[in-house]
Amino acid sequence: MDFSSPSPPMGSGQSPEALMEQMQAQLAQAYAEELIETLRGKCFDKCITKPGSSLSGGESSCVSRCVDRYMEATGIVSRSLFSQQR
Repeated sequence: MDFSSPSPPMGSGQSPEALMEQMQAQLAQAYAEELIETLRGKCFDKCITKPGSSLSGGESSCVSRCVDRYMEATGIVSRSLFSQQR
């Protein structure tokens, strides 16, 4: 998680709504960074057998399928969690 982006201190005159939006944006960015890192790690390790300057056709297909499966599984888990909360 990268919190290096400057943000005004709490209580600096921002409305609660603005603070909430800022926190949501930071959480969304952190989630996106974590997702990309997870995909990179899992799919690279699984699909790239000989790192080089470009991907072979098989490696490219493998990475594409890996990302698709991971995103589908993440969606299923998310929907399940959100439906249980209701």
